[in-house]
Amino acid sequence: MRYASGLVLSSLLVAASQAQACGACGCTLNSDWASQGYGVRPGWRFDLRADYFNQDELRMGTKAVGRGTFEFPNDQEIQEKTLNRNLTATLDYSPSPNWGVALLVPVFHRDHATMAEGDTEPSFSKASGLGDVRVLGRYQGFSEEHSFGVQLGLKLATGETKQTFNAGVQAGQPLDRGLQLGTGTTDLLFGAYAFGSLAADWGCFGQVLFQKPLAEKDGFKPGDGVNANLGVRYVGWRGVAPHLQVNVRAEQRESGVNSDAANSGATLVYLSPGLTVEVGPAMQVYAFVQVPVAQRVNGLQIEPRWSASFGMHWTF
Repeated sequence: MRYASGLVLSSLLVAASQAQACGACGCTLNSDWASQGYGVRPGWRFDLRADYFNQDELRMGTKAVGRGTFEFPNDQEIQEKTLNRNLTATLDYSPSPNWGVALLVPVFHRDHATMAEGDTEPSFSKASGLGDVRVLGRYQGFSEEHSFGVQLGLKLATGETKQTFNAGVQAGQPLDRGLQLGTGTTDLLFGAYAFGSLAADWGCFGQVLFQKPLAEKDGFKPGDGVNANLGVRYVGWRGVAPHLQVNVRAEQRESGVNSDAANSGATLVYLSPGLTVEVGPAMQVYAFVQVPVAQRVNGLQIEPRWSASFGMHWTF
């Protein structure tokens, strides 16, 4: 059975804040196939992945909070929802089994509704366009099995940071920095991974990837973040491989005069079952559902109740 190889879809492993007062929200699924132990061979690969998640659950600390408990106008912002429909294209090249590099280009489409501080009517925004591009390299030549690797790369400041509300009381006013398509910062990415076998027809992997913004931009700096992932898969069926992952995302508070430090930063744990299906000699499709099992946020934030991801990848 042939599997996808060397696809470093780290845009979702190193996801920055998707919305103001949202912290480390969003999909944290690991679809980095090289780090999961699939065969790596020299050549080009292309992956196209879609993610859907609706941040509509208001949370404080470890608990959900009903919006009916707040009076309006309020002395703080009470968010209603942020609907995310994201697409990521990845071009990956391996000159040898030891080395690889990937270019990840995300495109975001995001609808947001919120009740701003002091308002009694909601405001709305629509954001569509290029996000922050990532370049991530890997080396896994430490052993003949290539079962351990390290990753190093950069998140570039290519996403828009000057968008405004388009409707409601706040129309024409700038969106909060955490809601912009990009953070405006260049971030260092570094991590490691390992994989192996649990038993016959069962594989496992572990990965950790850190993200550290290198400098503040226009009074805003995202918090340092880390993703840790553990997963198992069954490979005893021809052409079909079920997966199960545990994904952990931890992110520190934002900083800077244009940040929302009080309502940013979180620790989130997700369970992600999924399936990879071979549909041709050089093409695979995959789908995952992700559900939160533990959440702790700073301040008042909105988080998704579930998320869905699906994609296709080709090996050339």
